[in-house]
Amino acid sequence: MARLTEKDKSRNEAAIRAAIERILSGNLPPGGKTDLKTLAAVAGVTRTGFYSKKNRDGTPRPGAYQHLAEEFERRVRELQQAGKIVDPREAQIERLKAERAELKKRLADRDARLEKLTGFKQLAISRLAAQHAEIERLRQQITDGATVRVLPATADRSAPHGSCS
Repeated sequence: MARLTEKDKSRNEAAIRAAIERILSGNLPPGGKTDLKTLAAVAGVTRTGFYSKKNRDGTPRPGAYQHLAEEFERRVRELQQAGKIVDPREAQIERLKAERAELKKRLADRDARLEKLTGFKQLAISRLAAQHAEIERLRQQITDGATVRVLPATADRSAPHGSCS
């Protein structure tokens, strides 16, 4: 693998810094997130430069752009702690969580209202059944007892003479 020249490295660092500003301003590519993978894609560099490497003897050495990756992650954390969410997907997740909480509240209110209406319906039905039973009892009493006399209906259906109506 060829080594980077200082010219290539400085050009890549400039591209990474520009990509950091672009991403932190909320200008993400479709499907991108606020992460190193998207940063590398926007800057046009490989991701491997953001991570530490090992020398042949096993000792760690920093990646070519590891300092920029650390700066990027630090700035993302600062923005998130300040309440400025730079990842639109995170904003969508927060919006969906709030919407879910509102829907749960509405569902609980609806369930309480439904329970109240069910109780009212049962009370109304039992009262109607009692009234119906009373009406049936009175009708039966009329037909059984025959002590109640049915008055003849007037032909003209007018009020009797001297009536107050």
